[in-house]
Amino acid sequence: MDKSDKIIVGISIGDLNGIGIEVILKTFEDKRMLEFCTPVLFGSTKVISYHKKALNIDTPIHGITSINQVAHNKINLLNIWKEEVAVELGKATKISGEYAAKSLAFAVKSLKEKTIDVLLTAPINKENIQSEDFNFPGHTEYLEANLEGKSLMILMTDKLRIGLITGHIPISKVAKTITPELIKEKVATMHASLKMDFGITKPKIAVLALNPHCGDKGVIGKEDDDIIRPTVEEIKETGKLVFGPYAADGFFGSETYKQFDGVLATYHDQGLAPFKALSFGDGVNFTAGLSEIRTSPDHGTGYDITGKGLANSSSFKEALFTAIQIFKTRTEYKELTKNPLSVRKISIK
Repeated sequence: MDKSDKIIVGISIGDLNGIGIEVILKTFEDKRMLEFCTPVLFGSTKVISYHKKALNIDTPIHGITSINQVAHNKINLLNIWKEEVAVELGKATKISGEYAAKSLAFAVKSLKEKTIDVLLTAPINKENIQSEDFNFPGHTEYLEANLEGKSLMILMTDKLRIGLITGHIPISKVAKTITPELIKEKVATMHASLKMDFGITKPKIAVLALNPHCGDKGVIGKEDDDIIRPTVEEIKETGKLVFGPYAADGFFGSETYKQFDGVLATYHDQGLAPFKALSFGDGVNFTAGLSEIRTSPDHGTGYDITGKGLANSSSFKEALFTAIQIFKTRTEYKELTKNPLSVRKISIK
């Protein structure tokens, strides 16, 4: 089958001792998934076989040694190492982090070389993956360093998309990190992504306040009145539909988020805590703003349930479908905007 017939989804297998391989295998137990894409796992037949045996899962895997051997009606596993690797289910080991990094690096290399169309990443352990080659707080920062563009982490479902103005940084550094320039950058990235990746012609974006009650006119902090509000107003003058700042508790409690196509939280837990409370298990992590498309499930390594067959593959499946849909939407957008004289409106999703 010609490559153009199916989207090739590259999959990094994540921490070898976590639930990543389990949710991958469970996702493709349903053979109908191969009608939507051609999966390529980056890892080792021996490691995958170990998990299959432990989980009593017989999902057939097609081992290959070159990306040119990809079969479009099978679950492909590109063997990128031959040596025996110790798998210790449920344990965070240096080895499991080292080989998670190898899988990710090879997958990203393939993404840059266009031998895969999109990247789907299984969960890593942010501590044991650290090394001279991987010195990043997480996937998002690693991908930004290796791909073109400015990244924006977006946690999303069909009804909610939350981006982060600041990401994996200590809470003590958040206030000093939020500047007019950073807010403008993140709004621009989200605005462009909502148009290009989701087909929304006039995106509405909400910006959350940093302080409780938007600072209560300076009583609980001045950042919202001195930095966020003036910046939002300045962005509005460019024609973008950007609003805020909104006090986060009331914004989610009153379901105001339903009125917007995208929401920008000022720091990690302000956005992810309500998101996961509303959508955990069905959410997708999408790295917007980069030259290539990457998604992942909204959960971690799940060491406590690894090897027990208890992992839920729903979020991984959603991440797979999201990557495919974004690829199609972005491809259409680029085609429609290639020649300004022949631009047609992209329908609002």
